[in-house]
Amino acid sequence: MKAICFYFQIHQPFRLKRYRFFDIGNDHYYYDDFANDDIISRIAYRSYIPAAETLYNMIQEGKGKFKCAISITGVALEQCEQYVPEFIDILKKLADTGKVEFLAETYAHSLSSLTEPEEFMAQVKDHEKKLNDLFGVKPKVFRNTELIYCDDLAPQIAAMGYKGVITEGAKHILGWKSPNYVYSAASAPKLKMLLKNSKLSDDIAFRFSNYEWEEYPLTAEKYIGWIADTPQDEQIVNLFMNLETFGEMQGRETGVFQFLEALPRFAAQAGIDFLTPSEAISKIKPVGELSVMHPISWADEARDTSAWLGNKLQNEAFNKLYSVAERVRLCDDRRLKQDWNYLQASDHFFYMSTRHGSDGAVHSHFSPYETPFQAFTNYMNVLADFIVRVEEQYPLSIENEELNALLTTIRNQAHEIEALNKELTSMRKNIEHFNEEHKLREALAKAEAEEAAPAPAKKPAAKKCAPKKTAAKKEEPAKPATKSPAKKKAAAKK
Repeated sequence: MKAICFYFQIHQPFRLKRYRFFDIGNDHYYYDDFANDDIISRIAYRSYIPAAETLYNMIQEGKGKFKCAISITGVALEQCEQYVPEFIDILKKLADTGKVEFLAETYAHSLSSLTEPEEFMAQVKDHEKKLNDLFGVKPKVFRNTELIYCDDLAPQIAAMGYKGVITEGAKHILGWKSPNYVYSAASAPKLKMLLKNSKLSDDIAFRFSNYEWEEYPLTAEKYIGWIADTPQDEQIVNLFMNLETFGEMQGRETGVFQFLEALPRFAAQAGIDFLTPSEAISKIKPVGELSVMHPISWADEARDTSAWLGNKLQNEAFNKLYSVAERVRLCDDRRLKQDWNYLQASDHFFYMSTRHGSDGAVHSHFSPYETPFQAFTNYMNVLADFIVRVEEQYPLSIENEELNALLTTIRNQAHEIEALNKELTSMRKNIEHFNEEHKLREALAKAEAEEAAPAPAKKPAAKKCAPKKTAAKKEEPAKPATKSPAKKKAAAKK
């Protein structure tokens, strides 16, 4: 039986304010709060909230048959918590249905996977924690920033405990193969791969309201028909797109919400199921291994990383940012680490693209700057101030190796002090415990001694003294006894 795997991405960066050269060293706050509030609120009310409510209705009406996956970056979650908390409540409702799977990714929507493995893993863990704190879920499938993937990443992803990864079904990687299968990663065979069907995904994301498109108008019945007509042995069709496709990229007036809501009904008629990514990789066996020698993504026609690192401006900013990565990881300054997250968002490099044509139009559409050079200058001014703050804690004059050695010594000493403090605390507790036991034993011994001792003899009762006689009477001589007359007569006869 054929199945559809729907996945929706949600991300918004913290946009930077206009930051001049003269602000360096004087102003340490870099963000355009008004723009961030305005953009996230507008998109949430036009797209995210109605789209999420539509997904919830589809789950309820289909009695759980409709399923999908969502990924939302940590920086987007922070903005939603701050500006549109009601959207967080809807996401919690979706999580509670058990029919929406939340995917893991980098917290900051960063490009750290291309240069900093430690930073990459740290951000993924931070994102996991955020999802668990808000929605009580633990992700099992991973999606990297902009679906970036290559063979070098697969072992890292598998080592973090993920069973699957989703990425782009790039033509130069697949060749004659179809994206409508489950594959295994060549460098980590236990890691399963789900590949985006670009044609069918982009029919909704980019062509749905295009009057010049030969298939316009696109109906749910027609669309499901295309999926049903794919070869019988192709078991999974992966439809990956931004959630803002619904309501923002394709306005409500185009009927895109009605189109989305009608899909489960026509899918049921065609005998097509819906699966989450975890269900897809557990129920469908891989048809083979797939090797991706160089990083791919879902951006631009090239489907590589040139959308962010395709010119000298982008590479200069990228290298400058990650030159202080090790120092930032060592610090405990919460504000510095927060800025570090926000400055890593891939969007800042996307705005610096100098491409022309359709790709250039896409970059310009999302950029808040008039030119890529303005984006570069503004970002580098902010980055210069950020690096000054980093250097105040860990001077750049000290080489990384020397700094690591010093910090290792400091950490070891701190561990030794901590261990000694623990030992001292333990000894104090033992002494207190010994004193308490000693006191208890003394009390018990005293009690036992008192019980074993014989009872004291009772003293004889005191005799009462007789009253003293006033004068002792003189003893009178005893009078001779007088004989009776009968005895006298007897004596006379003798």
